[in-house]
Amino acid sequence: MTMLSHVDVGIAIISALVSSDAAAVNLPPMSAVPAYHASSRFQIQIPKDLFRVEGYDHREALFGVPPYGGSIAQQVYYADDTLCDSDVDKRKGYPIRPNLDDGKMGPWEPPYILMVDRGDCTFVHKARNAQKAGAAGVLISDNTCLCSNAEICTPLSDGDPCEQFEPVMADDGSGSDITIPTFLLFKQDADAIREVLMSENGNIVQAEMAWNIPRPDDRVEYKFWTVPTEHISKNFQKTFRDAAVQLGDSAYFTPHFFVYDGILNRCHGTTGNQCFTMCTNAGRYCAVDPDNHLDRGISGADVVRESLRRICIWKYYGKDGIGETWWSYISEFMERCDDSNYFSSKDCINDSYKHSGVDGQKISRCMDDSGGLEGDTVNNLLEKEISAKNELGVIVVPSVFVNNIAMRGQLSSKTVFGAICHGYLDGTEPDICKKCVSCSDFELCIKNGRCGDSSVAAGVSMATFISTIALVSGLIITVGLIQWRKSQTQMRNQVRGIMAEYMPLEEDSEDGNFAFAKRSEEFQGTQIE
Repeated sequence: MTMLSHVDVGIAIISALVSSDAAAVNLPPMSAVPAYHASSRFQIQIPKDLFRVEGYDHREALFGVPPYGGSIAQQVYYADDTLCDSDVDKRKGYPIRPNLDDGKMGPWEPPYILMVDRGDCTFVHKARNAQKAGAAGVLISDNTCLCSNAEICTPLSDGDPCEQFEPVMADDGSGSDITIPTFLLFKQDADAIREVLMSENGNIVQAEMAWNIPRPDDRVEYKFWTVPTEHISKNFQKTFRDAAVQLGDSAYFTPHFFVYDGILNRCHGTTGNQCFTMCTNAGRYCAVDPDNHLDRGISGADVVRESLRRICIWKYYGKDGIGETWWSYISEFMERCDDSNYFSSKDCINDSYKHSGVDGQKISRCMDDSGGLEGDTVNNLLEKEISAKNELGVIVVPSVFVNNIAMRGQLSSKTVFGAICHGYLDGTEPDICKKCVSCSDFELCIKNGRCGDSSVAAGVSMATFISTIALVSGLIITVGLIQWRKSQTQMRNQVRGIMAEYMPLEEDSEDGNFAFAKRSEEFQGTQIE
């Protein structure tokens, strides 16, 4: 079977979203592809010799939760380790600290930023161990020079080969528990920082990791790049609809789909599609085969077709920049058709149309009118996606851009919502941002439009809570009344018993005074119960 003669870097990235530190996904040098507009900045504040006006070039991890609009400025410790062992020794590394009473060097004093060596385990594994050790942020020190930096970078050993492409710190599939940010520092920069930390004087290095998003006006524009078969952002796609609706017309959303240029990748030829089932339109538009079986399962052509379908749904139902119906279709499709047996099923797709309120006939006409997917024809909508991808420099999916700045870290509804809310000019953010950005129960806040006002602990509604309190109070009052009446009855019986010991009062005719008359002797010694 003939294989692809050339596949662009993007295909390699998508095919290896789960990457290890030892074999990371690599990107071309920045001169080879359009650069991302960085949302973060890394700077050394102390010592002065390491300060750079423009900051340090670095790469952000695709996991963790960056504090958009904030920064982490702390002392840096070098672990002198790859941090692959979960039992982290916090009393080693640099700078050198004074010994404690037990004769061992003191531990890293939190909060701190921890620098660790690249290699031996995944980036996520390193970040998780650093997080458990108390680090506020992580710096991965690259151990290989980029070929583009050969003149300013010294390899570990003479003869070590350089790295042609930049590494991408991808999630290994288990990074959802990582809450601290991670930066990769290129070797020549990491070496300079390490040298200061390991000096005999034990010099302190103070660094800042900062994140910002442009805030031009009272409307934020955000874009989401994906493919129908990627599952990293699945939960985000299923849960963000309510947040998009709550943001209303103060935010403008545009979904995009990563389609490969088959002509550029040599899939299009005079003899037809050279890339088999990966492409449509005689090899013009391609996608990665998600299950790596060209002869069965979901094909790349199926992915292109579903991408075009979603583009058309947005065209009809996303003119308001919110696209509630579009979000509904995505959710319905994921629930019903997100499986190799149903992905391309017309019945399943029609069922998703029906439950999301999409007019299937309009969508079919849109797909055909744009140029269709058969024959060696140009599809106008897919061409626009390729142009938009090249213009923005998108090379990793899923990706979210807020005001044209690429978000990094964990992709969840809460983190995306937070980044959007930070993108407004001061004082112009919608009320829902003020209410829900810092709310501990984000999903409930978005659903109800407020944080903590309509529920109490454990999710019990206020009405139920008040009714329960009223019922308990009523029971207490009823029991108290019964007890009171019982005690009154007992008291009256006791008084009668005492009074029964004596005869009725008689009036003394001589002085007009009353006196108790003793009971007759036949009753003496008898008790009344």
